[in-house]
Amino acid sequence: MLQGVRWASALFGALLVLCASAQARDIRLSTTTSTENSGLLKAILPVFEKKHGARVHVISVGTGKALELGKNGDVDVVLVHARAAEDKFVADGHGVNRRDVMVNDFILVGAQEDPLGLRGSRGVIAAFRKLGGGQAKFISRGDNSGTDQMEKSYWKEAGVAPKGAWFVSAGLGMGEVLTMAGEMKAYTLSDRATYGAYRAKTGLDILVQGDAKMFNPYGIIAVSPKKYPDINHDGAMKLIEWITSKEGQELIAGFRVSGEQLFFPSAGK
Repeated sequence: MLQGVRWASALFGALLVLCASAQARDIRLSTTTSTENSGLLKAILPVFEKKHGARVHVISVGTGKALELGKNGDVDVVLVHARAAEDKFVADGHGVNRRDVMVNDFILVGAQEDPLGLRGSRGVIAAFRKLGGGQAKFISRGDNSGTDQMEKSYWKEAGVAPKGAWFVSAGLGMGEVLTMAGEMKAYTLSDRATYGAYRAKTGLDILVQGDAKMFNPYGIIAVSPKKYPDINHDGAMKLIEWITSKEGQELIAGFRVSGEQLFFPSAGK
Protein backbone atom coordinates (compact mmCIF):
# COMPACT_ATOMS: atom_id res chain seq x y z
CA MET A 1 0.00 0.00 0.00
CA LEU A 2 2.78 2.42 0.99
CA GLN A 3 4.64 1.56 -2.18
CA GLY A 4 1.52 2.37 -4.22
CA VAL A 5 1.18 5.76 -2.53
CA ARG A 6 4.82 6.53 -3.26
CA TRP A 7 4.40 5.50 -6.89
CA ALA A 8 1.30 7.71 -7.27
CA SER A 9 3.10 10.61 -5.61
CA ALA A 10 6.09 10.23 -7.96
CA LEU A 11 3.79 10.03 -10.98
CA PHE A 12 1.94 13.17 -9.89
CA GLY A 13 5.24 15.00 -9.46
CA ALA A 14 6.38 13.92 -12.91
CA LEU A 15 3.12 15.12 -14.41
CA LEU A 16 3.57 18.51 -12.75
CA VAL A 17 7.04 18.79 -14.25
CA LEU A 18 5.73 17.85 -17.69
CA CYS A 19 2.90 20.36 -17.44
CA ALA A 20 5.27 23.11 -16.35
CA SER A 21 7.64 22.40 -19.21
CA ALA A 22 4.76 22.31 -21.70
CA GLN A 23 3.38 25.64 -20.52
CA ALA A 24 4.13 28.28 -23.10
CA ARG A 25 6.10 31.32 -21.98
CA ASP A 26 4.17 34.50 -21.28
CA ILE A 27 4.33 37.19 -23.96
CA ARG A 28 5.01 40.81 -23.01
CA LEU A 29 3.22 43.27 -25.29
CA SER A 30 3.70 47.04 -25.12
CA THR A 31 1.00 48.96 -26.91
CA THR A 32 -0.64 52.32 -27.31
CA THR A 33 -3.40 53.33 -24.91
CA SER A 34 -6.06 53.28 -27.64
CA THR A 35 -5.96 49.50 -28.05
CA GLU A 36 -6.38 49.08 -24.28
CA ASN A 37 -8.76 51.95 -23.42
CA SER A 38 -11.13 51.01 -26.23
CA GLY A 39 -11.48 47.47 -24.87
CA LEU A 40 -10.16 45.86 -28.08
CA LEU A 41 -7.40 43.78 -26.51
CA LYS A 42 -9.61 42.58 -23.67
CA ALA A 43 -12.06 41.38 -26.30
CA ILE A 44 -9.69 39.54 -28.66
CA LEU A 45 -6.61 38.37 -26.72
CA PRO A 46 -8.41 35.66 -24.68
CA VAL A 47 -9.00 33.80 -27.95
CA PHE A 48 -5.26 33.79 -28.68
CA GLU A 49 -4.37 32.84 -25.10
CA LYS A 50 -6.74 29.87 -25.11
CA LYS A 51 -5.50 28.68 -28.49
CA HIS A 52 -1.78 28.91 -27.66
CA GLY A 53 -1.80 28.32 -23.90
CA ALA A 54 0.17 31.50 -23.30
CA ARG A 55 -0.74 34.61 -21.36
CA VAL A 56 -0.22 38.04 -22.95
CA HIS A 57 0.88 40.71 -20.45
CA VAL A 58 -0.26 44.07 -21.85
CA ILE A 59 1.64 47.25 -21.00
CA SER A 60 -0.49 50.17 -22.15
CA VAL A 61 1.46 53.40 -22.70
CA GLY A 62 1.95 55.99 -25.43
CA THR A 63 3.55 54.83 -28.67
CA GLY A 64 6.87 56.52 -27.86
CA LYS A 65 7.13 54.70 -24.53
CA ALA A 66 5.92 51.42 -26.07
CA LEU A 67 8.76 51.55 -28.61
CA GLU A 68 11.22 52.52 -25.88
CA LEU A 69 10.26 49.41 -23.90
CA GLY A 70 10.98 47.35 -27.02
CA LYS A 71 14.26 49.17 -27.61
CA ASN A 72 15.34 48.27 -24.06
CA GLY A 73 14.30 44.61 -24.38
CA ASP A 74 11.63 44.96 -21.68
CA VAL A 75 8.92 43.48 -23.92
CA ASP A 76 8.75 40.86 -26.66
CA VAL A 77 6.48 42.63 -29.14
CA VAL A 78 5.00 46.10 -29.73
CA LEU A 79 1.67 47.20 -31.26
CA VAL A 80 1.66 50.93 -32.04
CA HIS A 81 0.55 53.66 -34.47
CA ALA A 82 3.33 55.96 -35.64
CA ARG A 83 4.64 54.64 -38.94
CA ALA A 84 7.75 56.82 -39.20
CA ALA A 85 8.80 55.88 -35.66
CA GLU A 86 8.04 52.21 -36.36
CA ASP A 87 10.21 52.20 -39.49
CA LYS A 88 13.06 53.84 -37.58
CA PHE A 89 12.68 51.26 -34.78
CA VAL A 90 13.20 48.48 -37.33
CA ALA A 91 15.93 50.29 -39.28
CA ASP A 92 17.90 50.88 -36.08
CA GLY A 93 17.91 47.13 -35.37
CA HIS A 94 15.48 47.11 -32.44
CA GLY A 95 12.68 45.22 -34.16
CA VAL A 96 11.89 42.73 -36.93
CA ASN A 97 8.94 41.47 -38.95
CA ARG A 98 6.73 44.56 -38.85
CA ARG A 99 3.21 43.84 -40.12
CA ASP A 100 0.18 46.04 -40.79
CA VAL A 101 -2.66 45.15 -38.43
CA MET A 102 -5.52 47.65 -38.65
CA VAL A 103 -6.47 51.28 -39.19
CA ASN A 104 -8.76 53.83 -37.66
CA ASP A 105 -8.61 57.62 -37.74
CA PHE A 106 -7.97 60.72 -35.68
CA ILE A 107 -10.77 63.14 -34.90
CA LEU A 108 -10.85 66.65 -33.45
CA VAL A 109 -13.36 66.81 -30.61
CA GLY A 110 -14.73 69.54 -28.39
CA ALA A 111 -17.64 70.79 -26.35
CA GLN A 112 -21.10 71.05 -27.92
CA GLU A 113 -20.84 74.85 -27.77
CA ASP A 114 -17.88 74.77 -30.23
CA PRO A 115 -16.85 78.43 -29.75
CA LEU A 116 -14.52 78.41 -32.78
CA GLY A 117 -17.19 77.05 -35.12
CA LEU A 118 -15.17 74.03 -36.24
CA ARG A 119 -18.11 71.64 -36.46
CA GLY A 120 -18.48 69.90 -39.80
CA SER A 121 -15.07 70.91 -41.12
CA ARG A 122 -12.99 68.32 -42.99
CA GLY A 123 -9.74 70.30 -43.11
CA VAL A 124 -7.63 69.48 -40.07
CA ILE A 125 -4.84 71.97 -40.86
CA ALA A 126 -7.29 74.86 -41.25
CA ALA A 127 -8.84 73.84 -37.93
CA PHE A 128 -5.45 73.89 -36.21
CA ARG A 129 -4.77 77.37 -37.59
CA LYS A 130 -8.00 78.52 -35.92
CA LEU A 131 -7.04 76.77 -32.70
CA GLY A 132 -3.66 78.54 -32.85
CA GLY A 133 -5.43 81.87 -32.46
CA GLY A 134 -5.65 81.11 -28.76
CA GLN A 135 -9.34 81.92 -28.36
CA ALA A 136 -10.22 78.54 -26.86
CA LYS A 137 -8.40 75.96 -24.74
CA PHE A 138 -6.73 72.98 -26.35
CA ILE A 139 -5.59 69.93 -24.35
CA SER A 140 -2.55 68.14 -25.80
CA ARG A 141 -1.40 64.63 -24.90
CA GLY A 142 2.16 65.92 -24.57
CA ASP A 143 3.48 62.38 -24.02
CA ASN A 144 5.23 61.47 -27.31
CA SER A 145 2.44 59.05 -28.13
CA GLY A 146 1.37 58.39 -31.70
CA THR A 147 -1.46 60.87 -31.23
CA ASP A 148 0.94 63.46 -29.81
CA GLN A 149 3.32 63.01 -32.75
CA MET A 150 0.47 63.44 -35.22
CA GLU A 151 -0.76 66.55 -33.39
CA LYS A 152 2.73 68.08 -33.58
CA SER A 153 2.79 67.47 -37.33
CA TYR A 154 -0.53 69.34 -37.67
CA TRP A 155 0.77 72.36 -35.71
CA LYS A 156 3.90 72.42 -37.84
CA GLU A 157 1.96 72.29 -41.10
CA ALA A 158 -0.42 74.96 -39.82
CA GLY A 159 2.55 77.23 -39.03
CA VAL A 160 1.63 77.45 -35.34
CA ALA A 161 3.97 77.17 -32.34
CA PRO A 162 1.41 76.31 -29.63
CA LYS A 163 2.04 78.11 -26.35
CA GLY A 164 0.22 80.28 -23.88
CA ALA A 165 -2.59 79.86 -21.38
CA TRP A 166 -4.88 78.36 -24.04
CA PHE A 167 -2.54 75.40 -24.69
CA VAL A 168 -2.36 72.70 -22.00
CA SER A 169 0.25 69.94 -22.39
CA ALA A 170 -1.11 67.25 -20.08
CA GLY A 171 1.49 64.47 -20.35
CA LEU A 172 -1.33 61.96 -19.93
CA GLY A 173 -3.03 59.12 -21.78
CA MET A 174 -5.90 59.62 -24.18
CA GLY A 175 -8.64 58.72 -21.73
CA GLU A 176 -7.42 61.23 -19.14
CA VAL A 177 -7.03 63.94 -21.79
CA LEU A 178 -10.57 63.39 -23.06
CA THR A 179 -11.82 63.64 -19.49
CA MET A 180 -9.91 66.90 -19.00
CA ALA A 181 -11.25 68.31 -22.26
CA GLY A 182 -14.78 67.46 -21.19
CA GLU A 183 -14.37 69.12 -17.81
CA MET A 184 -12.73 72.25 -19.27
CA LYS A 185 -14.94 72.43 -22.39
CA ALA A 186 -11.76 72.37 -24.44
CA TYR A 187 -10.72 70.95 -27.80
CA THR A 188 -8.42 67.96 -28.24
CA LEU A 189 -7.21 65.50 -30.85
CA SER A 190 -8.21 61.88 -30.24
CA ASP A 191 -8.15 58.53 -31.93
CA ARG A 192 -11.70 57.46 -32.74
CA ALA A 193 -11.51 54.24 -30.70
CA THR A 194 -10.72 55.84 -27.34
CA TYR A 195 -13.21 58.63 -27.99
CA GLY A 196 -15.87 55.98 -28.59
CA ALA A 197 -15.16 54.43 -25.20
CA TYR A 198 -15.21 57.83 -23.41
CA ARG A 199 -17.90 59.68 -25.36
CA ALA A 200 -20.67 59.16 -22.82
CA LYS A 201 -18.42 60.18 -19.92
CA THR A 202 -17.15 63.41 -21.48
CA GLY A 203 -20.03 64.85 -23.50
CA LEU A 204 -17.58 65.84 -26.24
CA ASP A 205 -18.68 65.98 -29.88
CA ILE A 206 -16.77 65.04 -33.03
CA LEU A 207 -16.14 68.34 -34.82
CA VAL A 208 -13.54 67.63 -37.51
CA GLN A 209 -13.15 64.28 -39.27
CA GLY A 210 -12.64 62.72 -42.67
CA ASP A 211 -9.43 64.47 -43.74
CA ALA A 212 -6.97 62.03 -45.36
CA LYS A 213 -4.30 63.51 -43.08
CA MET A 214 -6.17 61.98 -40.12
CA PHE A 215 -5.64 58.40 -41.32
CA ASN A 216 -4.22 56.28 -38.44
CA PRO A 217 -2.55 52.91 -39.26
CA TYR A 218 -1.37 50.42 -36.62
CA GLY A 219 1.58 48.04 -36.92
CA ILE A 220 2.94 45.15 -34.85
CA ILE A 221 6.68 44.48 -34.52
CA ALA A 222 8.67 41.71 -32.83
CA VAL A 223 11.61 42.91 -30.73
CA SER A 224 14.90 41.82 -32.31
CA PRO A 225 16.04 38.39 -31.02
CA LYS A 226 19.51 39.19 -32.33
CA LYS A 227 19.74 42.15 -29.97
CA TYR A 228 18.00 40.37 -27.08
CA PRO A 229 18.44 36.57 -27.38
CA ASP A 230 16.50 35.89 -24.15
CA ILE A 231 13.23 37.50 -25.20
CA ASN A 232 10.25 35.34 -26.13
CA HIS A 233 10.62 35.71 -29.89
CA ASP A 234 8.68 32.52 -30.60
CA GLY A 235 5.72 33.85 -28.61
CA ALA A 236 5.99 37.26 -30.26
CA MET A 237 5.84 35.71 -33.72
CA LYS A 238 2.89 33.51 -32.77
CA LEU A 239 1.01 36.63 -31.68
CA ILE A 240 1.99 38.49 -34.86
CA GLU A 241 0.92 35.58 -37.08
CA TRP A 242 -2.37 35.24 -35.21
CA ILE A 243 -3.40 38.90 -35.10
CA THR A 244 -2.72 39.21 -38.84
CA SER A 245 -4.44 35.90 -39.63
CA LYS A 246 -8.02 35.53 -40.85
CA GLU A 247 -9.18 34.74 -37.31
CA GLY A 248 -7.45 37.73 -35.71
CA GLN A 249 -8.54 40.12 -38.43
CA GLU A 250 -12.17 38.99 -38.20
CA LEU A 251 -12.14 39.53 -34.44
CA ILE A 252 -10.80 43.07 -34.94
CA ALA A 253 -13.50 43.79 -37.54
CA GLY A 254 -16.17 42.41 -35.23
CA PHE A 255 -15.20 44.54 -32.22
CA ARG A 256 -17.70 47.32 -31.61
CA VAL A 257 -18.52 49.93 -28.99
CA SER A 258 -22.16 51.05 -28.88
CA GLY A 259 -22.63 49.29 -32.21
CA GLU A 260 -19.84 51.24 -33.95
CA GLN A 261 -16.84 49.54 -35.57
CA LEU A 262 -13.71 51.28 -34.29
CA PHE A 263 -10.86 49.41 -36.03
CA PHE A 264 -10.63 48.14 -39.60
CA PRO A 265 -8.35 45.19 -40.45
CA SER A 266 -5.48 45.98 -42.82
CA ALA A 267 -3.17 42.93 -42.77
CA GLY A 268 -1.96 42.07 -46.24
CA LYS A 269 -3.58 45.10 -47.83
